[in-house]
Amino acid sequence: MAFVSRRKTIWKNIALFLAILGPGIITGSVDNDAGGITTYSVAGAIYGYKLLWTLIPSFIVLVIIQEMNARMGIVTGKGLADLIRENAGVKVTFFIFIGLLLADIGNTTTEFAGVAGSMKVFSISKYISVPIVAFMVWYLVVKGNYVITERIFLIFSVSLLMYVVSALMGNPDWKAIGQSIVKPKMDFDEKSLAVVIGIIGTTIAPWMQFYMQSSVIEKGLKMGQYKYTLLDIIVGCIATVVVAFFIIVACASTLHVKGIRINEAKDAAMALEPLAGALSAHVFAFGLFIASVFSATILPLATAFYVCEAFGFEAGIDKKWNEAREFYFLYTGIMVLGAIIILIPNAPLITITIWSQIINGMLLPVVLVCMILLVNNKKIMGKYVNRPIQNFIGWGTVAILIGLSVTLLLLPLIKI
Repeated sequence: MAFVSRRKTIWKNIALFLAILGPGIITGSVDNDAGGITTYSVAGAIYGYKLLWTLIPSFIVLVIIQEMNARMGIVTGKGLADLIRENAGVKVTFFIFIGLLLADIGNTTTEFAGVAGSMKVFSISKYISVPIVAFMVWYLVVKGNYVITERIFLIFSVSLLMYVVSALMGNPDWKAIGQSIVKPKMDFDEKSLAVVIGIIGTTIAPWMQFYMQSSVIEKGLKMGQYKYTLLDIIVGCIATVVVAFFIIVACASTLHVKGIRINEAKDAAMALEPLAGALSAHVFAFGLFIASVFSATILPLATAFYVCEAFGFEAGIDKKWNEAREFYFLYTGIMVLGAIIILIPNAPLITITIWSQIINGMLLPVVLVCMILLVNNKKIMGKYVNRPIQNFIGWGTVAILIGLSVTLLLLPLIKI
């Protein structure tokens, strides 16, 4: 009887986890978007395995930050943007969110650049792929419902694991990989700092924090389900870092050893063909396509969520168009603008891609400061405020990011 009872408890816990599954895994997986894949690909091609170690602290910080978001969402029932407006005032909120909105328009443009680039590998013009994908994504969000949309997103999340296959086809040097992780090294030049900030900015993107908290609220999670939510977050963060790891490895083991330099993820896919075979190139390109479509759905959605929350408008894909006009107009506007920029001949897509990730890294401290102050406010969180170790990691991350950003900005002046 005891065995039967224990087995029932195990299956009950699994069923509860599967029911709650979604916010953490989706938020983590969507982080490996076109901009992220480009940043990881460039890091692998230029520096080989050298920057793999940055993924370890990024993982720890990502888990801590996502947990803060989930806890705030569950305890308060309010989105992060809503809490910032209530506690910082409208003026401060306006300037923070104007910066985030501009960065996310650049990020959305990057997603469509990923669609265009990945389909070019399969000889499909961007003038066909981008409009079709943009319409399909828009229709899914505007005409779908949260449950169906979330299930599609989870399938997309699993698809990103194909980068593991692409990396293994390149026959990586596991000894060199181990040494790069055990003995971290980093050059303090302008390009190296920009790539490191880009890696952090794309691994822990500012917009993710708003989406994570909103999705927890949308799912109606409670503190009684907290341990399952935390497990969901950890699984999502592991998936994020595993995919990032294998993208860097795929490019380091093939492109870097041959001295091949790339500017975007599409270049990585095309360069892989003569080195690791057509299948590896196509797997890499298809992974880029899946990631780009996935993020082109989530990123504008997250942006519309937090901007509407910040200024008190109704938001949510569970609402009809006439119930949340501002939300749907903003979502549609970001989608259309991102797609149009990509379709402009000779648009500076590489510059937009790399700098959108660097700007993410620079804006992240602003968002983190707001988050840490809020999650430590007993009037808001009651007994669920941060523990000392969470504050140590949170404030430490803010200090490191500010230090790297200031150094990056000052290096050109020092050279002069």
